[in-house]
Amino acid sequence: MPIVPITKEQFGKKRFKRNLTYHFASQDMIAPLALQELPTAMMHVPVAFARVQNQLMPVTIQGLGKDKNLFVAPDGRWIGRYLPMCYRFQPFTLAALDDGKQVLCCEDSSDLLSDTDGEPFFEGGEHPSQTVTSLLNVLGEHARNRQATTQMCAFLQEQGLISQWPIKLKDEASDREITVEGLFRIDEVVFNQLEPNKLAKVRDVGAMPLIYCQLLSMQHLPILGQLSKAHLEVQRRSGVADIDTDQSDLTFSADDTTISFENL
Repeated sequence: MPIVPITKEQFGKKRFKRNLTYHFASQDMIAPLALQELPTAMMHVPVAFARVQNQLMPVTIQGLGKDKNLFVAPDGRWIGRYLPMCYRFQPFTLAALDDGKQVLCCEDSSDLLSDTDGEPFFEGGEHPSQTVTSLLNVLGEHARNRQATTQMCAFLQEQGLISQWPIKLKDEASDREITVEGLFRIDEVVFNQLEPNKLAKVRDVGAMPLIYCQLLSMQHLPILGQLSKAHLEVQRRSGVADIDTDQSDLTFSADDTTISFENL
C-alpha cells in the first residue's frame, strides 16, 4: 500500500481507528525483531536470523512454508503470546527524507482511516494529537533500536558466529517433514570455542543477550507444527459447518500444557 506523510493539509480532518485484526500479516512467514524485543519474544516464539532489506536481522519464525503466518487465525486474530512490534503500529510507519530526517507516514488507503470514526490525527485540525505525537516518538525509538540491532548482527557475522540454519520439522498437519531454508542461527560450536579475548570482545559490545536469546528461543520450534495442525483442523471443520472461530482449536496456544518439546 502507498504511504504518504501525515500533514495538516491531508489529514487535518481525518481520523483513525485502532487495529484489531492482523489479516495484513497473514502471509508473513517471518517478522523482524529489534534488540529490545528479544528478552520477551524468545520466551514465546522461535527466533532466527534472516536478511531483511539486505541486512541480517533477528526474526520470528511464523510459518512452515511461503506466504503463511500460522500465528494469524482465519478471522484475523493474533493467537500467539508475543506480537512483534512491527505489527503494532499499523497503519503508521516512518519514512526517511533526502536530508536524513524521518517523518511519520500513513497508508492512505487503509480501512482504518475514517472521516468520522476513531481518533483525530490533529486536534482542532491544527496540531498533531497526543496519540500521533506518541507514535512518532515510539517509532523513532524503534527505528534507532533496529539500526543498533543490524549493527550487532553484522558484528556477530564478522566474528563467524552466525551460520545457516536449515530447519527440519515435522508438520503435524500432513505428518511429513518440512525443511525451511534461508534462515540463520548462532553457531553454538564456534561460540563455545571462542578464545578468551574474542569472547570478551563479544561481551563488551553487548552481544551476549542477543546470542542467548536466539539459542534459547529454538525450543519453541514445535509450536509451528502444532499450529499447522490446528489451522488444518479449522479448515476441515469450516468445510462442513460454520464454526465459531473464537472457540476454535487455534486458541490452544494460550495453554502451556498443550505444547510439548519432547521431540526437539
